[in-house]
Amino acid sequence: MLTLSSCLCGSGKAFGMPTMRLLSFVVLALFAVTQAEEGARLLASKSLLNRYAVEGRDLTLQYNIYNVGSSAALDVELSDDSFPPEDFGIVSGMLNVKWDRIAPASNVSHTVVLRPLKAGYFNFTSATITYLAQEDGPVVIGSTSAPGQGGILAQREFDRRFSPHFLDWAAFGVMTLPSIGSPCYCGTPARGNMTLPKRRRTDWGFHSPPLPRNPGSSPKKSRCFPDSKEYLKCQSLLS
Repeated sequence: MLTLSSCLCGSGKAFGMPTMRLLSFVVLALFAVTQAEEGARLLASKSLLNRYAVEGRDLTLQYNIYNVGSSAALDVELSDDSFPPEDFGIVSGMLNVKWDRIAPASNVSHTVVLRPLKAGYFNFTSATITYLAQEDGPVVIGSTSAPGQGGILAQREFDRRFSPHFLDWAAFGVMTLPSIGSPCYCGTPARGNMTLPKRRRTDWGFHSPPLPRNPGSSPKKSRCFPDSKEYLKCQSLLS
């Protein structure tokens, strides 16, 4: 009978056949777990690239698959059945994709562009992924991450919140233009209606008519001819 000294346990007793069978079973189980960990292992994510989901506008989804295992994943298939055709239209891409293999320590990406047809709340659930961790091995079924519940804005609500409102400002400017332009137009006199006083000719040349005096004020003497005698003298010289 085969025996194994128990030097680790500090005992002088020998292991019997049942103990050896138990040890063999533990070793085989550890070997199987190690072999399973050495196979392919995929991690997948599903994310929305748009900040807002809007009715009638493109909504971009991205799927990322990472192989963190030690061998290639075979016959990888991604399927997403969480978008009903009556609620979403497909602009580009496919919701069911296949890859022959994904090498270890590598990743693949897939993008789909959808168009929401209705406004309201929608639960963006996870997609399903299937693959072979090892050749001739069982099919492994997994799922991607889920973005969760989100709201889809109506087109009119989105425009009211975030559009620059160029048309609204243009209409406002057109409506306020008469109220701004009318006072400016009325306050500017037309040149055709303006009449300037004519200058009359005198013995000493042309001069403008005298300004009107205030009633009750005393007449002022002329600066040039303060005395009437000088005025008569000038008249006699000119005649």
